[in-house]
Amino acid sequence: MRLIKTGAWSVVMVGVLVSAPSGWAQDSEKSAPCSAAEHAQFDFWVGEWKVADPAGQFQGTNHVVKILGGCVVQENWTGARGMTGQSYNTYAATRGVWHQTWVDSNGSLLLLDGGIEDGLMVLRGETPARDGDGTVQHEISWEPMDSGQVRQIWRTSKDGGGVWSEAFVGIYTRQED
Repeated sequence: MRLIKTGAWSVVMVGVLVSAPSGWAQDSEKSAPCSAAEHAQFDFWVGEWKVADPAGQFQGTNHVVKILGGCVVQENWTGARGMTGQSYNTYAATRGVWHQTWVDSNGSLLLLDGGIEDGLMVLRGETPARDGDGTVQHEISWEPMDSGQVRQIWRTSKDGGGVWSEAFVGIYTRQED
């Protein structure tokens, strides 16, 4: 500690060493923070997509990119009726799960967690029911198909998982450049 006198005022200078948690350190000799194989598990969804329902009816477009040094998969949805939304998806290594935060122009917020199950990305969460009566469970799966397409199925249950309803089924087809 050092005391500096300047006229009627005395200033105390204290040296403080600030360090970030070890996972936040920026050390050029360490590997990239999101280079583990788990961080690439959702890469099959990255791309420019046209999305249709199983009958072929156009549902919207989706621009899915990796951002923040490859640590986050960002979804940018534009629905056929004008609704827009974004999701931010990351592998939470400290928890061993994938996490998604979805927000949209209807004011919705959906928080999901999960990971790879039998070759599909499956994320789950729950929200308060819109009618104020209980909660709604959500389960969304993304399946890479041999055709290069991706099938997304969003199911909901209002009775604790006893009965499930399909809220959305989308077939993603890559847009031509």
